[in-house]
Order: sequence, then structure tokens, then C-alpha cells
Amino acid sequence: MDVTVESNVPATMRDGTVLRADVHRPTSGGPYPVLLARLPYGKSVPMMATMMDPLGLARGGFIVVIQDTRGRSASDGEWEPWTYEGDDGYDTVRWAAALPGSNGRVGMIGGSYFGNTQWMAALSKPPELKAIAPQITWSEPDDGLFARGGAVELGITLPWSLMVGVDTLMRRHADDPAALGPALGALVHDLDQAAPSGYWELPAGRHPAFQRHGIQELGFEHALRDPEWSAACRVAGRQAEVDLPSLNLGGWYDIFCQGTLDNYAESRAAGRPATLIMGPWAHMNRTGQIGDVNFGMAASTDLLGFRGTLTDVQSAWFRQWLTPDATPSRPELPPVLLFVMGRNEWREEREWPLSRAVDTDLFLRADGALAFGSSQADEGADTYVYDPADPVPTTGGATLLSSEYRPGPLDQARVEAREDVLVYTSEPLAEDLEVTGRVRAFLHAATDAPSTDWVVRLCDVDLEGVSLNVVDGIVRVEATPAEFAEHAVDLWSTSYVFRAGHRLRVHVTSSSFPRWDRNLNTGEPVDSGTDFRPARQEIAHDAARPSRLVLPVVRS
Repeated sequence: MDVTVESNVPATMRDGTVLRADVHRPTSGGPYPVLLARLPYGKSVPMMATMMDPLGLARGGFIVVIQDTRGRSASDGEWEPWTYEGDDGYDTVRWAAALPGSNGRVGMIGGSYFGNTQWMAALSKPPELKAIAPQITWSEPDDGLFARGGAVELGITLPWSLMVGVDTLMRRHADDPAALGPALGALVHDLDQAAPSGYWELPAGRHPAFQRHGIQELGFEHALRDPEWSAACRVAGRQAEVDLPSLNLGGWYDIFCQGTLDNYAESRAAGRPATLIMGPWAHMNRTGQIGDVNFGMAASTDLLGFRGTLTDVQSAWFRQWLTPDATPSRPELPPVLLFVMGRNEWREEREWPLSRAVDTDLFLRADGALAFGSSQADEGADTYVYDPADPVPTTGGATLLSSEYRPGPLDQARVEAREDVLVYTSEPLAEDLEVTGRVRAFLHAATDAPSTDWVVRLCDVDLEGVSLNVVDGIVRVEATPAEFAEHAVDLWSTSYVFRAGHRLRVHVTSSSFPRWDRNLNTGEPVDSGTDFRPARQEIAHDAARPSRLVLPVVRS
């Protein structure tokens, strides 16, 4: 179909604020269902194309509405992240349903922040909203957005807040060009310098860059100071309130990997018609090449295992909910479509998590060994010194940082060569081992500091000895110095086959910087601490203190 685009179409919210949208519509025929996206990044920026294809969707028979959220780009009002997305989402859905040519039924689409705006609108229950398709978005903001395991998600918090601060400064100095130039120059300088200097500034929880530019309300410190503010974007525990079908799309190396899985699982547990697609992707990369690994062309959203493009799949899925009388254009999606890494193939499932996955203990052993059998002897403990002045560099993973830090599976040789990283390696596997589900670690650990972090990473070592990261996690603890305690570390989920002849490897350390802020080992609050000290760390692995990973193993 031919498509027309109408720019900056106004919609008036309940308080009189006008928000503006670009409306893509077929030039003839109808009525058509509406697909709505609400985002704070600018409705015309190229980045949006990685999340959705408005022209392709409109050619497929949808009216596609892309709206700038309150106080952003072409929309009026004051922007405060998350705060207005429920009410504005409700009002916008009702407005969109009444657009000329609409059939009165609305779906929502998009990812990340504008995946969350879907959940917020759905929780407000506009009657015309019939389906949502959130991609790569969170569930619990303190588990991947603001924090993880008690540590600050510094890697995303700093550059994201500076990036969205550009529009804030442009509005602030709109009537004073002489002030605008220097203000933008200084902010962009800080954004460019995030890796060499910005990430290192303290205190991490009250970052000096936010103070310099007067954008404190956009940063992590707002969440620390005002829990109700961060609760405004919380989906966790509320999925059952959304009585709508959802198509949840995520990536194993996406920063919101676990949030996507949790949103799906909780929706299904509440009896909602939810669908899940999990690829090997990172947040901004949905090709088959992620990090150092080529997962194949079929892994990309251009093919999806030869099921069609993501736009094709989304169009067919939305059509069944927004035009119920339409003839299905392609086979119905399974409840769960997983990309199994290592084997590099798509697999259809009926559930998540998989009930046939068996929790299997993998024990840390003496001399850097890793085994499925626990020790019956007194093996003592392994030690290292963690110095916040020289943290372990983030190398791959489910990350979204400044561009110097690539996400995905990367060679871990540089990490494993460090003295402050304990490395445990299994014997070569006699047969393939599939791990599909949530991976957890239980460390019996001690420190001489009043507070410290424990980081655990699971890796795959191939036949050439190259070690690639699969999943990792962190937990921040308060400690009684020199006293052993058991600490649980959530490594999040994966679907990965360790091939025969490969070896499993586990890292234990106390930092992954700048993804997570450094624990300064002093116990000072994150929003005021600037002094730091080294900490002596101990990891036990004997019969009485069995440090281990728990792997969800799926047998062939």
C-alpha cells in the first residue's frame, strides 16, 4: 500500500498539555487498526528504526502513530522520566483510536523506554487498547535499570542521563542562544569522556556530571532519593493487572534480558495470552553477529529462522488481535520461541521457564577445578585482593554502556589474566550440555571490609582455549570482617549448549567496571562515598562450605 505521513499531529492530554505525533497511514481503504509508540528520544531519529518499521507496518495495513512523550522534542510540557506515562498513555490511546480511518482498536509497539510506556498505558486500562508488543524492556527497575544486586547500573545510568539531557538543555536555554552553545558543548564533552573519566567520578550515586549540568532529576540519584519515582516504571508484580495479549521480545545479551523473561512468565502465570521471542541479541544489535560470535543469518530479526522479518511476524500477530475477522497470513507463533546458542538454532517451546530443566550443582574446587561433584575434603579457601582503584574491566555481557564497551560474548583472556579474578575450569565435556533457564551462584565468602561486592561469571571455553562469557551477576553485601557467609548471586538466564570437548569456566571476582559502580569497601553510602580501600577476599569450597553454581540443565 502507498503511505502518507502527517507530522506533528496534536493530541491534548487531560491537563491541557499538547503532545505531538507523526501518523503513518495507508492512502486508501480502511478502516485500519492503530499501532502506537510513545518515546522520549525524538520520533524521527534513526535509532527508532532498530526497534520498529513504521513504513513497513503502515504498508501492511496499520495506522502507525509515533508520539514524542511529554516534554520531549515536539511535545509540550515538562519531562520527568516515567512520571506521566500512565495517564498520558491512557489519553493517547483514546485519542489514537478516534483518528480518521481507525477501526477503533489500538496496539502498542516499541522497545526499551517505549516498551515500558506500553506497560504503563496498559496498566491504566484504556478500553481501546487491545494488545501490546514490548521489546527489550525491564520488569523490576532495581534489577537491570537503576541497579542490579544492590550495585548501581552505572554503565547505562551515566550515558543515558547525559544523552536525554541534551533535549532538556535545549529547552532550558531556548531563549538564550549564547548560553545554549556552551551548555551543550560541556554536556557533550562529558558524554564523550564517559569511558576515560566520567565513569570514574565519585560519588557514583550522586554523580558530579549530573550536578554540573543541572540534570539530577534524570539520574540514578533521583531513584535513590525518591523510591516512588522509580516505582512509576515498575512492572514487576503488576503483570496480572494487564488483561491483554502481549508479544515480548528480548535478547540473551540485552541489559533487560531478565525483565523480558519475567514479564512474559508473570503474564502467563496470570492466565494472559502472552508470547515470548528470545534471540541472541544485544540491546541495539539484532543481527546474527553479536560480540565475537557469528550466530548465523537466521538468528537476525531479518529472518527469525526463516519465519519472516520481525515486521512480518509483528504484523501477523497484531492482526489476530486488532482485526479478529482477518484471515491469518502466516502460522501462529508458539508460546515461546528461543534461540539456543552454541547449537545456534531456533526452538519452539510451550513454556518458560522450562519444567524439564533440572537444577544441577556445579562446584568450585581446589586448584582452580570445577566439577559436578562436591568436595569431601577440607580444601581451604582461595584468596585475592580487590582494589577499587584498579577494578576488573567490563568485557562483554548483557550490557549497554558507552560505545567503547561492546556487549555480547567476548574473549575473556584479559580478564582471566588478572590476579583479582579467581578462575575455575571443568574437564572437557564428554557430551553436549544444554543450560536453559536462570543460573544462580552460592558463594561461601569472607572479606576484611565492612561492605563489598561478589561478581560471578559463567564462560564457555572452546577447543582452541578461547573463553567466552555466557552470563554473569553481582551482589552487594554488608559483611562482618573475616567472617564467612553464604551469598546468592543471580546470573540471570540463558539458553546455551556447551559442546562436547568444551569446558565450563567460572570467574569469581569483586567488580565489573564500569558496568556496575565500584564498591569502595568502606560501607559509606553510594550517594556520598568518595574514599576507598583494598579488601582481602576469600572464597571457600569444601564439604562444609560448598561454593557452587546451580545450572538449569536440559537433557536431550
